[in-house]
Amino acid sequence: MRSCWFGAALVAVSTVAVALTVNPLPAHAPLAAPPVALAATPDKAAGTTPAVGAGGVVVARYAFNGRAGSIIDESGRGHTLRVISGHGGAVRRVVHGQGSALAFPGRCTARVCPHVALQTATSSADLNPGTRNIAFGAEVMLTPGQTSKGQNIVQKGYSTTSSQWKLQIDGAAGRPSCVLVDEKRPPIRMATSSVSVADGQWHSVECRRVATNLFVLVNGYLRGRTTIPAKLSITNDRPMSIGGKGAYADNDQFNGALDNVWVQIG
Repeated sequence: MRSCWFGAALVAVSTVAVALTVNPLPAHAPLAAPPVALAATPDKAAGTTPAVGAGGVVVARYAFNGRAGSIIDESGRGHTLRVISGHGGAVRRVVHGQGSALAFPGRCTARVCPHVALQTATSSADLNPGTRNIAFGAEVMLTPGQTSKGQNIVQKGYSTTSSQWKLQIDGAAGRPSCVLVDEKRPPIRMATSSVSVADGQWHSVECRRVATNLFVLVNGYLRGRTTIPAKLSITNDRPMSIGGKGAYADNDQFNGALDNVWVQIG
């Protein structure tokens, strides 16, 4: 395993989408923060509205517009990300809107593949929601040919060894799903989207835990839900990871591009 840092130069990413251009880098755009009050969002297909709560604090957010070095947490909470990699894995900066996004290694079926993830250096208590409401999301871009059995967008903790919250892309269909795992009762609670995001276009994807409900939203519309125990608690000493579990082989590598990752608790 080795560490690597992404630099200032933009690199072409043929495995992500032809729409990603490389020159020049536009002026930095401010990150559009998730809503502090979680407003009710209608389900475009079903015409239903999830019951969501108000309040909450943004505890981490990343716009990926920095020129070099570590990836700064723009929430002000200090959750700086480092890039960890193996077998030549690296993240590459690409233009997205008025700023930049990060592209991860493309799908690989070889015996040894590049792996890379972004991780907080250490765990922090304010990334553990306990039994409180939590919302987390990102903007993602993934082509149909880059799907796999499972790709992690953002997570904290592991389902088999600790509690967990996670946003991922599942299966060849490329459907987002949201996962919560209690610290003492290990069954995985999952809400899976009814629609895919693997079409080569940018999409916003979001998970919301509100009381006994877990919702998954795509482009602001409710696309899946499940019921969870009211006392489900998520507290662990693991780092938060973006784009994969780590730099080892079984890391559920994300194979597209990510932007504007955020976490809100409360």
